[in-house]
Amino acid sequence: MGKNSKNVKSNKKRVFVAFDGSNFYHLLSSIQIRNTLEYDYMGIAKWLSGEHYLVKANYYVGVIRYDSRNPAKSKKMISAQQKIFSSLRKQKINLIKGYILSYILKSGNSFHEKGVDVKIAVDMLVGAYEDKFDVLILISYDTDLLPAIEKVIDLGKEVEYVGLRRRPSYGLINKVSKSRLLTNNDIEKFTKI
Repeated sequence: MGKNSKNVKSNKKRVFVAFDGSNFYHLLSSIQIRNTLEYDYMGIAKWLSGEHYLVKANYYVGVIRYDSRNPAKSKKMISAQQKIFSSLRKQKINLIKGYILSYILKSGNSFHEKGVDVKIAVDMLVGAYEDKFDVLILISYDTDLLPAIEKVIDLGKEVEYVGLRRRPSYGLINKVSKSRLLTNNDIEKFTKI
């Protein structure tokens, strides 16, 4: 396939999709997608990559720890999370684990992750410095990532923020190369039935 094939290939950019797992889970929940085991994470990563070449899709999440003060609830939560991890692995999504310090940092009914943002930032920066991608697609609402985003852009990479149209992060929109705000329908079409 001569010249034309080569030109098409050279126009394709290498894409790294980074899911902030907690943010994405809450995004799915906010539009009533409850069965996250049946969600097509790789499908949406490929769709977001468009005509470009998806080189990596990472899902960053805090790991739920067993808590002896509430064994039944923690066992149930751990089991549910392990099922999601299994689904992600089957879809060839890289699982990057942080930590959840359950009752130490528990407020109300929510748990706070530790180490997830740092892992996202490190992977963004290392990938940019080592020229592992051309475009980073970031699915997160976390403005703590802004310094890393700015450096990745300084290194000549594109950073695309992906959020929900009805709940955008203007802090991220104002700093990234471009942004894409999804509708409920965009997200729902990757629900496996």
